[in-house]
Amino acid sequence: MSFIVNIDVPDIGEAVAFYENGLGLRLGRWLFEGTVAEMSGGAAPLYLLEKLAGSDAVPGASIRRDYRRHWTPVHLDFMVTDLDAAVARVIDAGGGLEGTPRSFAWGGLATMHDPFGNGFCLIEFRAGGYGEVRDGKGEGGFGSACREA
Repeated sequence: MSFIVNIDVPDIGEAVAFYENGLGLRLGRWLFEGTVAEMSGGAAPLYLLEKLAGSDAVPGASIRRDYRRHWTPVHLDFMVTDLDAAVARVIDAGGGLEGTPRSFAWGGLATMHDPFGNGFCLIEFRAGGYGEVRDGKGEGGFGSACREA
């Protein structure tokens, strides 16, 4: 099975700049009269969808888009080779660090957000990655590592 990732943003130009400069993705192409940007360079295509703040988020429901920092049950983890450099790049591009980067047996983790309130994590695996979690739970295991994002 394949999949794509869609992220709503209020300003498509600012979003393209952030995901290029902050996370190293590349603009693949513009779609739908410039309201969608296809970003490449990751494991799956990422589409930035320009949706105005205050617009309907779900048809038939009274839920409106709000781009303040928010919680969502689904978020992205971006694998990086140098966590400190990646955190600095995200911050320089307009994103934010939440708390302090943490270190675990399996690697390092930084909880971040883009300029539009969407949370994500940066993860730098050590050699064994999640293989370092011996009991299925482990200190800072998958279940607790980035659940706040």
